[in-house]
Amino acid sequence: MKVLKRVLSRPHQIFSNFFFDPWEMLKRWRGIRHLIANGLKYRWLNTNPTFALSPGEFYYRSYDRYAPGGSVPVHYFQQDIWVARLVHDFGIKHLVDVGSRLDGYVAHLLVFCRVTYVDIRPLNVSVRNLEFIAGNITQLPFPTGSVSCLSSLHVIEHIGLGRYGDPVDPDGHVKAATELCRVLALGGTLILSTVVGRERLCFDGHRIFKPATIQAMFQDLTLESFSLIDDAEKHLTEPGALERALKCNYGCGIFVFKKNQS
Repeated sequence: MKVLKRVLSRPHQIFSNFFFDPWEMLKRWRGIRHLIANGLKYRWLNTNPTFALSPGEFYYRSYDRYAPGGSVPVHYFQQDIWVARLVHDFGIKHLVDVGSRLDGYVAHLLVFCRVTYVDIRPLNVSVRNLEFIAGNITQLPFPTGSVSCLSSLHVIEHIGLGRYGDPVDPDGHVKAATELCRVLALGGTLILSTVVGRERLCFDGHRIFKPATIQAMFQDLTLESFSLIDDAEKHLTEPGALERALKCNYGCGIFVFKKNQS
C-alpha cells in the first residue's frame, strides 16, 4: 500500500493542482449518507420553526467527521508555535516580519509583541499590535541596519517564482537574503525558516534548499541555532539536525542568525 501511494502521489498532485483533488472529492461524498440521515432525524425532532430545515440554506459539512481533530497542517503548526516561543523567550517586544503566515505564527506573536508586517500583497485587517507595510522582500522599506529583530518563515523559497505576484527572477532568493541582511541591525536577530532537504526547484511553488545553501546565503551572519521538523513531523534540534535535514524530502529548517557587532 505504501509503495502504491508513492507511485500515485506525483500524478495525483499534478492533477489536483490543475483540476480538482479526487481523494478530497471521495472524502466529501463519503459524508453524504450522514447528511441525509442527520437531516431526516433533525427534521423529525425539531419543533422550533426559527431553526427549521430550509432547502435554500444547506451548508454541507458532514464529511468533517473524517478529518483529524483541529484539521491543522502539523508541519506549520509546530513551526509557528516553536518560533513564537523563541520570540517570547528572547524577550522581544517589537518585531518586523516579512511575509510569514498571518493566521498562525504572527497571530501568536500579537498576544505579547508588536509586529510590523511586510507583504507584497495588500492586507485588509486591523488588529491590535499589528502594523502593515506594503513591500517587497528584495527591496525592504527600512533603512540599512535599522531592524533589531526580524523574522521570515517559509518565504524565501518562493521569491522570484512569480507565485505571489513578485517579479520572476531566478536569483530572487539570493537577493532576498541580501536585503534581510542589509536591514538587520548590528547585534540583531534574524529568525528564518524554509524548506530543506534534497535540493531542487518545484516550479512555480517553491525551492528546496540544503541547509548549507542557506548558510552560504547568510554568510555575513552567525548561525546561533538550527532546528528541524522532518518528514515524519518530528522536531529535532542540534546535534544531528543539520545532517538529518539532508535526508528530508520536504523538511522545515528553522535558522536563528545573529549579526555581529564587529
